[in-house]
Amino acid sequence: MSPLSLPQWLALVLPLQTWAADLSSSTRCQQWVYSNSLEDPSLSQDGDVILGGLFPLYMKPVSLDETLTKPPKLPQCQRLHERSVRWAQTMVFAVEEINQNSFLLPGVKLGYRIVDSCAQHPWSLSSALALVSGRNHTCSKVLALIGDAPSTQCIILSRTLGPLGIPLVSYQASCACLSNRREFPNFFRTMPSDYYQARTMAQLTKRFGWTWVGAIAGDNDYGRLAIQAFSEEVKGAGVCLAFFTTLSRKRLEHDVAQAASVVERSSARVILVFAWYTDVETLLLELVRRNVTGRQFLASEAWSTSNKLLQNPTLSNIAQGILGVAIRSAPIPGLEGHLRSLHPSHEPGSTLVRELWGLLFECNPDGQNSTASQLLPPCVGTETLQSMQSIFTDTSQLRITYNIYLAVYAVAHALHSQLSCTGKNTTNGNPHCATTEDLQPRQLLHHLNQVRFTTQLGEEIHIESGDIRAVYDIVSWQDSPDGSMKCLTIGQMEGSDLQLNDSAIVWVGGAKTVPLSVCSEECPPGTRKAVKKGEPICCFDCLPCADGAISNQTGSVECKRCPAEFWSNSHRNECIPREVEFLSFEDTMGITLTTIALSGSGITVAVAVVFLYHRHTPLVKANNSELSFLLLLSLTLCFLCALVFVGRPSEWSCLAQHLFFGISFVLCLSCILVKTIVVLVAFQSARPGVNMMKWFGQAQQRGSVVLFTCVQVFICILWLCLSPPRPHRNTGFQGSKLILECAVGSALGFGSVLGYIGLLAAICFLLAFLARKLPDNFNEAKFISFSMLIFCAVWIAFVPAYVSSPGKYTVAVEIFAILASSFGLLLCIFAPKCYIILLRPESNTKKFLMGKT
Repeated sequence: MSPLSLPQWLALVLPLQTWAADLSSSTRCQQWVYSNSLEDPSLSQDGDVILGGLFPLYMKPVSLDETLTKPPKLPQCQRLHERSVRWAQTMVFAVEEINQNSFLLPGVKLGYRIVDSCAQHPWSLSSALALVSGRNHTCSKVLALIGDAPSTQCIILSRTLGPLGIPLVSYQASCACLSNRREFPNFFRTMPSDYYQARTMAQLTKRFGWTWVGAIAGDNDYGRLAIQAFSEEVKGAGVCLAFFTTLSRKRLEHDVAQAASVVERSSARVILVFAWYTDVETLLLELVRRNVTGRQFLASEAWSTSNKLLQNPTLSNIAQGILGVAIRSAPIPGLEGHLRSLHPSHEPGSTLVRELWGLLFECNPDGQNSTASQLLPPCVGTETLQSMQSIFTDTSQLRITYNIYLAVYAVAHALHSQLSCTGKNTTNGNPHCATTEDLQPRQLLHHLNQVRFTTQLGEEIHIESGDIRAVYDIVSWQDSPDGSMKCLTIGQMEGSDLQLNDSAIVWVGGAKTVPLSVCSEECPPGTRKAVKKGEPICCFDCLPCADGAISNQTGSVECKRCPAEFWSNSHRNECIPREVEFLSFEDTMGITLTTIALSGSGITVAVAVVFLYHRHTPLVKANNSELSFLLLLSLTLCFLCALVFVGRPSEWSCLAQHLFFGISFVLCLSCILVKTIVVLVAFQSARPGVNMMKWFGQAQQRGSVVLFTCVQVFICILWLCLSPPRPHRNTGFQGSKLILECAVGSALGFGSVLGYIGLLAAICFLLAFLARKLPDNFNEAKFISFSMLIFCAVWIAFVPAYVSSPGKYTVAVEIFAILASSFGLLLCIFAPKCYIILLRPESNTKKFLMGKT
């Protein structure tokens, strides 16, 4: 609400003081008017009950005298407004129609007093006080007021007249704040609340996918509260306001320039405008001057059907495609004939009719220059409204006009209900009933709160808690064949049900496709939204989904993880089965390891053949041929057990892997351990008087090997019975790959198998190390020491490599350890013997072995 200047306040306060004094005095009514508001004979009629009307007949007040040298008063406004005159005449027509109705208010004649509110609150309040106090030319008080148009004026009027119980029925005030019955108990309206208009705008915004919207509003309750309601309605729907700027009547030129600059710079292509049509016209003309195009405007009901804007050819380029919310339209039978019958000769004392005549026909009906039309030529007398096409006579789309018609009928039906109290329901028995002699405005409030009636067109009207059921038309501005702009109804919003004919919409610039207005393009499938820091949620970056996650919809807020055995494709928009991986015989690595294992087993068999062929030679005999053959057999099994680790894991292969591995290596180490013990015992028995070999003969050697091996067999059986290894589909490694592997089942069981192997290897190494310096040309303990050293080094390095290797490489590391340790044993223990047997046969003698040559 704009502040009042000192003369304006004085012009308001002084009449208020006089008005309050008159209400408390018993002085007779005098002909005195608080303001210079027009009270024209054509807008006044006596009756049993008088209704007041406030309409913005003139739009521009003249400058106030701020010298404070004369008594303050509000000057009369200028620039007659055709549409407002039609509104006033609609009230006149409705009252006359009711007076002719034998069923509604029979025997009661309605009268009216219609004055100008100048579309500003000082004039509106001054005129309203003149009507309700009876301080007018006829000294008659009004029972109810029809008006005013703007929300700000209605807020002031309701608060001022509320303590007096004067009903106020507005035909255009749409501020949602006026629905507060505690604060505005005397306010009613035939215009839906802006809450529903904002909800309609929000539904349109969401329907067409506009998430980046600019907002321009009048600097008043209507504009600011409408934008606030819109913001609350779209909250949580992903719609953001790119900017919000206001237009004030008092600094319109400055505000329009600022708003145009904001629109020009903003990336928003959809602009929501809640403002009066005259202010919007100034804004659009400024945008045309700056050549700002490509903006889709969403128009509020205050300007969505303005003929003045539609008929302005300068705005044709920028206005084409405007989408608006409009008050529902309905025909009023007989109104057009009433409007066209108006003539200065029928209203000889009416200044208003003469000014309207001069405005429409550009002539002076008085036949001479006058103050009202000092520059117009005299009329010829043949002018008539019967064939005249103008805003005043246009009844093709009656919107606010229809609201005024309903407002008059709502008061009439409420008054009819109030006067219908007879018999038991007397005035004393029921405080809400009355007769024409003692009608009180406060009594009428009760009946207005529950008024319900049906119009001539069959529409049921119900005012509940001061508000009417919300019905809006959705309109589109389009070019007509004659080159002018027309407003075409393309849908309707009733309650929360939006019905729209999308094919009938023509968008900005005549396009048939919905314009795009977003801060950031919607994220495509395979990406997710990431809000930019410090910016609205509508402004975001599109980040690719992480590996293993997808988004298969446009505009996804988050990416969804794929199921365990699935992985995201390269576009991150679909989950596909993981690539199954295991160490197979077709892999290069699998082929290499298989070849090495077979080669190792082949070499071992070859060594066994050599030993078998030379089994009677001193070297073979001296090295315990029985244990050597058993050791070669176990080494062959060690090489061959590596093959069980290659191929697709299954129940039997997982069991066989660790069973063969554990038993074959323990058998191998048992043989080496017994051979080492034999070396030690043999050298101890070589001393005089000591014969320990009788306690550790062939039977004891075989028994020791069997005993050491049975311990491992027992551990393996216990492991396989309690928690055996099983095939496992490992999804924790290698991203898109699914690793087929053998889970060890019990880590304790697996550790026990390896620990027992390590224990035997450590004992072998310790004993061989102690026997390394025993005298002999061919001391086998030296070679066992080297073989155990290699064996231990391989398996110590195996542990960290096994833990850190991913996927199928875990299996490869285990096979490599098996083959490396097997080759170490084979080469260190048997390579020197084969060298003597095959390449140095002359050394294969007992004397050489005893160190005597």
